[in-house]
Amino acid sequence: MADLTLTGLRVVVEVARTGSFSAAAHRLGYTQSAVSRQIAASERATGTALFERHARGIRPTTAGEVLIRHAGRVLDSVSAAGKELAGLRDRLAGRISVGAFPAASAVLLPRAVSRLLRAHPGVEVHLAESATLAQLQSLRRGRLDVSVAVTGDGLPEYDFEGLRRTELRSGIPYGVAVAESHPFAGRSWVEPDELAEQQWIVGAGSSPEFGTWPGIAGPSIAFAVRAWPTRLGLVAAGLGVSLVPGFAADSLPADVRWIPVRDECGGVRRALWAVTGERPDPAAVAMVRALEQEAGSVGRGC
Repeated sequence: MADLTLTGLRVVVEVARTGSFSAAAHRLGYTQSAVSRQIAASERATGTALFERHARGIRPTTAGEVLIRHAGRVLDSVSAAGKELAGLRDRLAGRISVGAFPAASAVLLPRAVSRLLRAHPGVEVHLAESATLAQLQSLRRGRLDVSVAVTGDGLPEYDFEGLRRTELRSGIPYGVAVAESHPFAGRSWVEPDELAEQQWIVGAGSSPEFGTWPGIAGPSIAFAVRAWPTRLGLVAAGLGVSLVPGFAADSLPADVRWIPVRDECGGVRRALWAVTGERPDPAAVAMVRALEQEAGSVGRGC
């Protein structure tokens, strides 16, 4: 057992996950012969066979299952140790609270937090999801360090006095979310005037995120709901369409399609911001930087 290596354990675990030497080699970036050598070395170290062939591929023996169970714990511990050591080398540490409205929380914020933690594992992030107005109040009270806010058409004129704003993205592309059974679902785009007769599912509350496409006279509102998942669920059920920004399009359920509106770059004029206090600490500054980097790549463009 003393001859077992971390590389060998990783290979054993990956072969068990994929059920194939070739698939494990692909996932790990190794050659198939290298995987075979690692399995053979691990079997010599344990003195027993770890895998057996069957009609549908490779599966662990009883001994293999025992080793795989312990190997998972060992590899998790090594990974945790690596993150802790990286945190010691990284001077940036501490706890920050980051807030975003629901659509930004769906894709942009998780990816930005992941980017931040890869670079600064010593930072602890607390997330809050709420409307922009509530976030700005929390910033002023010191309960929030960074807020993701959206401004523009159909939204209130927020008061940013005493706060620092960093523009993440302007000219946000917008489209409509439709059920996969909707006539628009197979389209590459739709024209604004095609939206006039649609049933709309919109945001509710004092500060709704999304209404209908601008310029529609007397739009037909099927439902007004607060929760983002509820809105998408109503769309999936074929009960209406909903306005969705391109940066949230990747979060839609499998049975909902995002269809850009042909003049989405001018039809809905909104901008995305990262907002902090006047003197953000280094961890908050790093979070804003991660949001900037992700906002430039996330979502779908015009």
